[in-house]
Amino acid sequence: MYCIGACAKNLSRRFFASLAIKSRFFMQYAVQLALFLSSKIIVKPTLYCLAPVLIASVCGWQARAETLVLPPVDVDLLGNIRITRAQQDDTLLDIARRFDIGQDEIVLANPDVDRWLPRAGTQVVIPGRYILPPVERSGIVLNVPEMRLYYFPPAAANQKALVQTYPVSIGRMDWATPVGLTKVLSKSENPSWRPPKSIREEAEARGEPLPELIPAGPDNPLGSYALRLARPGYLIHGTNKPFGVGMRVTHGCVRMYPEDIEKFFPQVPVGTPVQILDQPVKIGWLFDKLFIEVHPPLEEKQQELAVLLETAMDLLYAVWQQQPLILDSQALKQALEKQNGIPTAVGHSVRD
Repeated sequence: MYCIGACAKNLSRRFFASLAIKSRFFMQYAVQLALFLSSKIIVKPTLYCLAPVLIASVCGWQARAETLVLPPVDVDLLGNIRITRAQQDDTLLDIARRFDIGQDEIVLANPDVDRWLPRAGTQVVIPGRYILPPVERSGIVLNVPEMRLYYFPPAAANQKALVQTYPVSIGRMDWATPVGLTKVLSKSENPSWRPPKSIREEAEARGEPLPELIPAGPDNPLGSYALRLARPGYLIHGTNKPFGVGMRVTHGCVRMYPEDIEKFFPQVPVGTPVQILDQPVKIGWLFDKLFIEVHPPLEEKQQELAVLLETAMDLLYAVWQQQPLILDSQALKQALEKQNGIPTAVGHSVRD
């Protein structure tokens, strides 16, 4: 069994290291054959060996949104994986908010930990490492399968460029958050909310009628701050139900933790561009290592593993055309199967 796996990996390496191979057909054939052969092996997960792990003591510590130095254009990874321990009476949702992580994010990163009753002392992975979305590093970028927002504030003179990242909620399947380009049209502090007719009708059908106007205050679903987008009816806003941040629970708007929107709101000027993406698979370089980050596709776009592989192949081939690489087919297979959102090393560059 192990001989088959070694042969599969060596086969993949020989194909990718050969500079004589110049077609996507051969590249795809090599990966698919290697994945088929390596599927005969049971491999134990190696979650932490490919990323730095910081052990964090969280007693009395409250995390806030990540503000990180923006790496050079040829580096795509930033942040770190951390490990903490559950405290007495913690849920994973409590830990997620403490570390500014979304609800689905922390559950996917800890599949063997009980969401509601992790025992005190249980190790919990904090998935704080990210591959930057493959778009211009400016304005606001939201990747909906990731349920994470990236903000690239304008760099001050003689200061390093920064990026801030926040977990968000997005629209559920029947109220999907629309992808595409837009911008921040206006901003409101302590906003009131006029529920659209469609939302009032839905609430009425549930036996929970809504008034035509909900004033500012603790019962307002928009929370204390709202940024209205140029796309009518859509906002980035706070919430009076923070336990839902990082899940598909909204009517299409983008919802943030109250403490995050309080920091984010005053920094973002009207007119800031907003780019909303739907990219369950991202790849990126950290020096000579290539990483892949896979998130579950949106429910209405559920994809078989073969379709995700095709998506990954398109991205890998585009990279390979620029820089030949050696691919770890087993690591690629595991990342596509787990879909846990944690960047995984799947290859390294081959220098001439």
